[in-house]
Amino acid sequence: MRIIVILAFLGIIASLASAFLYLMRDKGGSNRTVNALTVRIGLSIALFLFVLFANYMGWIQSTGFGLRPQ
Repeated sequence: MRIIVILAFLGIIASLASAFLYLMRDKGGSNRTVNALTVRIGLSIALFLFVLFANYMGWIQSTGFGLRPQ
């Protein structure tokens, strides 16, 4: 499970870095920046939904980090 999440984060960071490079090189002359940011948003949403699904299936457990017992 950790490997999948780490790979997804690396993909998100790589997409963000490529969008930055396209922004610097193209100076707004092409849609490559927009496409890279669209991929980043898609990966972020997919990772969020995967974590929700994994929690629902019981593959991961919520630790309740930050919550105090009443």
